[in-house]
Amino acid sequence: MATVSKPRFSSSRQRTDSPLPYRSPRRSKPAGRRKGQAGWALWFLGLCVSLLFFYIVKVFIPPAIEARSAILIHAETGRVLYAQRADLPLPPASMAKMMTELMVMDAVSSGRHDWNETVPVSRYAEKAPGSQIGMKAGETYTLREMFEALIIHSANDAAIAISEHLAGSEREFVDNMNRRAKEIGLSGRTVFANASGLPAKDLRGFPEAASAGETVMTARDAGMLARWLLQNYPDVVEVASKRDLSIPQKGVSLHTTNLMLPGEPFAYNGSDGFKTGYTRSAGYCFTGTAARNGVRLISVVLGTGHAEQRFTETQKLMDYGFRRQNAILGLFSIHI
Repeated sequence: MATVSKPRFSSSRQRTDSPLPYRSPRRSKPAGRRKGQAGWALWFLGLCVSLLFFYIVKVFIPPAIEARSAILIHAETGRVLYAQRADLPLPPASMAKMMTELMVMDAVSSGRHDWNETVPVSRYAEKAPGSQIGMKAGETYTLREMFEALIIHSANDAAIAISEHLAGSEREFVDNMNRRAKEIGLSGRTVFANASGLPAKDLRGFPEAASAGETVMTARDAGMLARWLLQNYPDVVEVASKRDLSIPQKGVSLHTTNLMLPGEPFAYNGSDGFKTGYTRSAGYCFTGTAARNGVRLISVVLGTGHAEQRFTETQKLMDYGFRRQNAILGLFSIHI
């Protein structure tokens, strides 16, 4: 009789029926700990956002400038970094002498005149009001002495004597000034009326004077004029950076009007020029320049309220400009 084999159950069934190995349950982090970490993350994110906000405000938001008009220019590129009513024509006072400086530099560089030639002093030059060397009619000085007195001490008598020497009369010199202004690209809003920047009412007692109108400049044009001088006649900085000028034949030393030069009350790192100005109608004005780490800036403020303010407002502009430039250079210098 044949035997009947009993069916075998597969081992898989056996494994299924066998108890599973014990595994300890995964412990979840306490809810309080998770909330604490999320809180710290949010706090850190908020701190980063706040720091970024204050950085942007400090570096890229321009300061409030207390002046009737102002501008800040990158000297190499001509890019405007700040402008406040920069195209408003205003009296510039002695900042107009920057154009007289340019006329002298043109005359010498062309060979038409020489630094060592003598410049006679007229009665009009002697009697000119405001800042002066103290020259007397009939005296002579070298063109170099006149030029340096014009820049360093803002001497009105020197400006007038130079104009009469180079053009024969101040009126003819003024025509040349305005013609040259157009050639270098200054706007029609800027008009030169005399060689010194003095108000017309101060010159009407002199028949020889160019006293038919008032000198007006925009801050933008003043900055462009300073930039033209610095780019085309960089040696002008050697004079503009001097604090004192000795006039041997008068036995006097003339001090700078630029109080942002090294050693002066408002000394500013990198400052080496450029031109101050003041009359009652113009207020206190200043075109300044400073160079740091290969970057040169030019600033202009017109119509500040007092003598010191033209320098403190210039400092604000310069600080803003150099912070901004350093931040931009820093971003480009990051190596990934």
